[in-house]
Amino acid sequence: MEKHELFHTLHQLSRQLMNKLNEELKKYGLYHAQWSVIYTLKTQGSLTQKQLCAYLSVEAPPLTRTIQRLVKQDYVKQIQGKDRREKHIVLTEKALTEYPAWEKAVLDVNQTLLEPLPNSSQQELYKLLHTWIKQLPQ
Repeated sequence: MEKHELFHTLHQLSRQLMNKLNEELKKYGLYHAQWSVIYTLKTQGSLTQKQLCAYLSVEAPPLTRTIQRLVKQDYVKQIQGKDRREKHIVLTEKALTEYPAWEKAVLDVNQTLLEPLPNSSQQELYKLLHTWIKQLPQ
């Protein structure tokens, strides 16, 4: 495999996976970027916008737009930190109430996409991806 094929293949795979996820989340008025923020806050707890940017490897402007949409939907709120420039992002009660339905939708898409692969390949895929992510420089 030529070196550039890795990036092309990963990009194509990522786009197809995100499109499938968006199709399912659209029923709930969400997109994959919003789900990423919601999932991260659910699993990591309250984070500053800067911490979210770092964790999700996203630039500040698109994350700001995503957070603004989530605020309008009443799924997250921003709490002023000790420093005036610092805002902590937290899930609202509305988001916590709706989270199980969103999670089920994501899990259903996940299962559908992985279904063609045998269980051993699914486990190996997760192992490889997690190992690779941990080894990438921040």
